[in-house]
Amino acid sequence: MNYKLILNIALHLLRARLKQTIVAAIGVTFSIAMFISLVSFMNGLNDLLDGLMLNRTPHVRLYNEIKPTANQPIDLSNRYKNTTNFIRSVKPKDRGKSIYNGIPIIKALKEDKRIIDVAPKVVAPVFFNSGTIEISGVVNGIDVLAEEKLFQTSDYIIEGKITDLVQNNSIIIGKGLADKMLLIVGDRIKVTTSKGNLATLKVVGISQIGIAEIDDTMSYTSLDTAQKMLGEATNYITDIQIKLFDMTSAPLVAKELQATYQLDTIDYQTANSQFETGSSVRTIISYAVGIVLLIVAGFGIYNILNMMIYEKMDSIAILKATGFSGNDVKWIFVSLSIIIGLAGGIFGLIFSFIFTSIIDVIPFETAALPTVKTYPINFNILYYIIGIVFALFTTTIAGLFPALKASKVDPVEIIRGK
Repeated sequence: MNYKLILNIALHLLRARLKQTIVAAIGVTFSIAMFISLVSFMNGLNDLLDGLMLNRTPHVRLYNEIKPTANQPIDLSNRYKNTTNFIRSVKPKDRGKSIYNGIPIIKALKEDKRIIDVAPKVVAPVFFNSGTIEISGVVNGIDVLAEEKLFQTSDYIIEGKITDLVQNNSIIIGKGLADKMLLIVGDRIKVTTSKGNLATLKVVGISQIGIAEIDDTMSYTSLDTAQKMLGEATNYITDIQIKLFDMTSAPLVAKELQATYQLDTIDYQTANSQFETGSSVRTIISYAVGIVLLIVAGFGIYNILNMMIYEKMDSIAILKATGFSGNDVKWIFVSLSIIIGLAGGIFGLIFSFIFTSIIDVIPFETAALPTVKTYPINFNILYYIIGIVFALFTTTIAGLFPALKASKVDPVEIIRGK
């Protein structure tokens, strides 16, 4: 088979129907450009939401959950050992929120090679006092340096600095809470704990995550300040937050740590299952739309090649009469579809990069997302590879059926008909 000759004939046929060829290539170009732009935007949006919520969630969290005792007294009795027992009005066990031996546990976890780092935290429900008004909220006592390392909390601080929490009796409050109480950096706020302890803290910063429910109630202070405010010892810790090198192993690590330390654990997948589901659905939709566009372009190529075969029956008959085999004719028309797919795909890659670059610089500023300045785009080269590969695959399949029909043309019948 003379591939050079076959390619020359294919190019000649393309030039003979140049307008139809350009229309088919434009269809592929448009499909590829829209597919890559859509997938890049959807995945950029997913990354934004992950950064907003998932990346601020520890991969594994250790804590004490309020729940009933697993083994009730009747279950320990030999008399009722082999019976089915129904117990009503079971009261939860008062284990306390503090993690027993929290400091040794943190030390042991930091030596685990699977773990990036560990951040202890004290979570306490409080009332923020504004005159006679009490606004319910939550104070998070954090290890400032560890929290910043794992969760980049400073990205959401719109006024002040996270390191200012190192000062004694300081607090960073949410934007919604600051607006309600008309507070600015430098003001003082009174906080009452659930035990009735009253503390006066200096506002050193204002944070805005973008979720109103959190911004209206959440605040940060140092671990030491939270412990003093609650009247607890320096080893009082309610949560141990863990970040892993391999976040996909979080469910297994959570089960292992629960068995080892007899603490309740929750992994990020369980805590944020609805966000992961939403990300998966958006990705599926973007790929589905892109594939449909490419299939539609494939039908256009199929129709053009089919019409070309009917118009070029004489040429096909002459080729076969002069010694070209059916396989040679088939490859001529397959080459046509590959050239259209390759040309359209290359221009599609160029235009998709132009489109996504334009979207990436379009301003998108909202008070709900203070860290976002433009529309999110994920410039992953994998999307470009998928686009060009699927374009070539679709156009090749679209050209294969007309090519098989052309390979079966009987030159005797065509010439006799003439």
